[in-house]
Amino acid sequence: MSKPVTAIMQKEMTRQEFLMTLGFGIATVLGFSNLIRLLTGKSAESHIHSRNGLGYGTSPYGGGKE
Repeated sequence: MSKPVTAIMQKEMTRQEFLMTLGFGIATVLGFSNLIRLLTGKSAESHIHSRNGLGYGTSPYGGGKE
């Protein structure tokens, strides 16, 4: 994995190529987050909050587990 990243960092590219590479990277990250949301049915943030049971609204009195 580090070799392709190093190769990309060392490659001389035009502004257009740079923006295309940056856009591809952002699209990849967003695609992975959407895939996780699709498979689990929840966003990563809601999964974290529901797992530890902390935060406003997790109990009838507004507090978390004690």
